Amino acid sequence: MSTAAAPNYELIQQDGLETNLLEVSMGPHHPSTHGVFRMDVKLDGETVVDLRPVFGYLHRNHEKLAENMSYLSSMPFTDRLDYFNSMTNNWAYALAAEKLIEVEVPERAEYLRVIMAELTRLVNHVSLVGFFINDLGALGTPLLYAFREREKILDLFEQASGARMMCNYFRFGGLRNDVPEGWLERAAKVVDHFPSFLDEYEQLLCENEIILSRTQGVGNLPRELAISAGVTGPMLRASGVAYDLRKVDQYGIYDRFKFRVPYTDGDTGDCYDRFMIRMLEMRESIEILKQALAGIPEGEIMGNAPRVFKPKPAESYGRIEGPKGELGFYLIADGTPKPYRYRVRPPSLINLTVLRDMCLGGKIADAVIILGSIDIVLGEVDR
Repeated sequence: MSTAAAPNYELIQQDGLETNLLEVSMGPHHPSTHGVFRMDVKLDGETVVDLRPVFGYLHRNHEKLAENMSYLSSMPFTDRLDYFNSMTNNWAYALAAEKLIEVEVPERAEYLRVIMAELTRLVNHVSLVGFFINDLGALGTPLLYAFREREKILDLFEQASGARMMCNYFRFGGLRNDVPEGWLERAAKVVDHFPSFLDEYEQLLCENEIILSRTQGVGNLPRELAISAGVTGPMLRASGVAYDLRKVDQYGIYDRFKFRVPYTDGDTGDCYDRFMIRMLEMRESIEILKQALAGIPEGEIMGNAPRVFKPKPAESYGRIEGPKGELGFYLIADGTPKPYRYRVRPPSLINLTVLRDMCLGGKIADAVIILGSIDIVLGEVDR
């Protein structure tokens, strides 16, 4: 055990009795931390009286590397940020770069971008639910059911891009290549089957009395705190804020599709709310996918992007509604083939900043599921 992980006892006075506070480091190698992340927790018995998140173990200098290579060379590196969601990482970066030049994205490419993004949302949310239930102590079945459905979508990604997770599929002005013959039909079959899986999954989980007792009233995130902390995505909507960049910015062609933005009516924002929002969002992604797959036209998949990407001095910020929240890229161009400044706005890191507030007063076992309900990936936290 490292010195950082050694327990530290602090004598305190409480109600006239002498008691001990126990300080414990959970991580950086711990099954509940979803990667190399550490929680320094101070406990009074099993009650959390203080918590300090510690990250940086996976820092790979992503932003500085990008400032020393061409714009396009950074595209495959975005895959490694949130490595569950490489397609949406690609899209956010492509949007930022496309604002620096005059380029039109062809219709077919716009549809395929939406299709890939919503398939990615299904992959993220179904995996998160499986991991979350696993954190609650239900080992095996829910996670394996989730991964069974995830595999079907990863097969589609592999057929389209050649890779299951690190897809490197988007390009400035379009996509690297078109989908192969028969791909759209196979994607439609996967999408058509997904609602029946969700029906089964909800029947198994949503009214389970153990899940209800462990998640309701646990890890509350009030609306005002969520807003002031810059929390976005399903976490923000679970706290009662109907904010979704697909509706607000209507980037790509999202204004053409009918879908709802699930959010809670109250101000609780507990673990159960965050769990249910993701279940509901998968339903809406399916509706978007059905519309996109039915309406996708034939045509080119690359626009009039320049062969050498060398934008004039300018700055841009491109953002999307990623599965975990607002994913943004800030670029400063100085007229050279490399960005002068490259900055990532990662939802995993921003959403993680409220972990302490959600855990205070709860039990140590609750801290594990509260962290799981945030949905972090350390590649995006540390960059």
